[in-house]
Amino acid sequence: MATFSTSSNRPYHIVIFGATGFTGQFVVEEVARTASEGPKGNLKWAVAGRSKAKLDKVLEQAAEALGKPELQSEVAVIVADVGEPDSLAVMCKQAVIVLNCVGPYRMFGEPVVKACVENGAHCIDISGEPQFLESMQLNYQDKAAEKGVYIVGSSGFDSIPADMGVIYTRDQFKGTLTAVESFLTASSGPEGGCIHDGTWQSAILGFADSDKLRSLRKKFGYKSLPVVGARIKRRGALFFSNEIQQYAVPFMGSDPSVVKRTQRYLHEELQESPVQYGAYAGVGGISNIFKLLFAGMMFWFFVKFSFGRNLLMKFPEFFSFGFFSKEGPTRKQMEDSSFRFAFFGEGYTEGLETTEGKPNAKIRTLVQGPEAGYVATPIAMVQAAITMLNESNSLPKTGGVYTPGATFAKTTLIDRLNKHGIQFSVL
Repeated sequence: MATFSTSSNRPYHIVIFGATGFTGQFVVEEVARTASEGPKGNLKWAVAGRSKAKLDKVLEQAAEALGKPELQSEVAVIVADVGEPDSLAVMCKQAVIVLNCVGPYRMFGEPVVKACVENGAHCIDISGEPQFLESMQLNYQDKAAEKGVYIVGSSGFDSIPADMGVIYTRDQFKGTLTAVESFLTASSGPEGGCIHDGTWQSAILGFADSDKLRSLRKKFGYKSLPVVGARIKRRGALFFSNEIQQYAVPFMGSDPSVVKRTQRYLHEELQESPVQYGAYAGVGGISNIFKLLFAGMMFWFFVKFSFGRNLLMKFPEFFSFGFFSKEGPTRKQMEDSSFRFAFFGEGYTEGLETTEGKPNAKIRTLVQGPEAGYVATPIAMVQAAITMLNESNSLPKTGGVYTPGATFAKTTLIDRLNKHGIQFSVL
């Protein structure tokens, strides 16, 4: 079993790889804020990336933003490049956990996973790319289990709120929960909001390779999960949601894939009753629908061709109506933004057999928090790491490639998130 404690040979609890990236810089700040929550109140950490000068600059900026000048002298800098395996090996040998912030993961993620498994470092990423996440499970599950290494993907806004939200809803339900639908809404302040174009690039590459994802899934040879209770009804491509009182569309991110993998693990490994899941996102009123339809048609047309993908990547603001940008949001935009996940579940009350008619009870829960991409994501990622360090006995019994729900179902991660502004509640 790979260790969860530091040693003379492995001096850092956490190494943030890709610390100079747009998301990585905010992960650096979040680790600095929460260092006192590490083992015995002392988190030992370092930053890693291709350029020492840029890493020094990130620490300087974090020190200034947080009023912690000591960061520049106390936090170590490791030079590592995803294209240089030896440098990744050196980095991984020094870390208990690597926080991998280098995306798009389908392009740059596997060398990091490989280096972590081979060198005994656990790995947490914030990928929202199902093809990458599921291919890592297919290719590294056995190797990670053999080494006792935990590889935990999708540990940011994709997909901790959704995955842990379903588990929270199940745990709060008095009986057998059989199905959950989630509805995501986001709000921004007077200056609006946007997402850095790294996420846009991942989406473009993901849709372009959708056929490969289908063929990948066939390689697992999975049997269908049993349906408990009434089969969940799939909504249309665009519909008015009475639940959130606005138009909604199916959520196109990794949440459905991640939640299904978690439910499969809980059913097959822990013999728990699987929960069906449907994920949707609110898009607002009629004017937003026209924008969505127009942008969607352009996206679907251009993403099919190489020249079209190049145009999409070159002009993210134009093709997304400003929703994605090369600069990313300002700190003011992030401060004024927030998200809400509303979960609507149904099931059978205690003592009632799940074969006796339709589900007879409902539950509504809420997961809400600050701006999703660069405030909530660093919080989720860092708390996942701190939970692993402090609660290793509550993780799955063997190493492997896991979802957040599979990894943290038996830990206090939800309580930790509640204390840091990602709040879970029953309505």
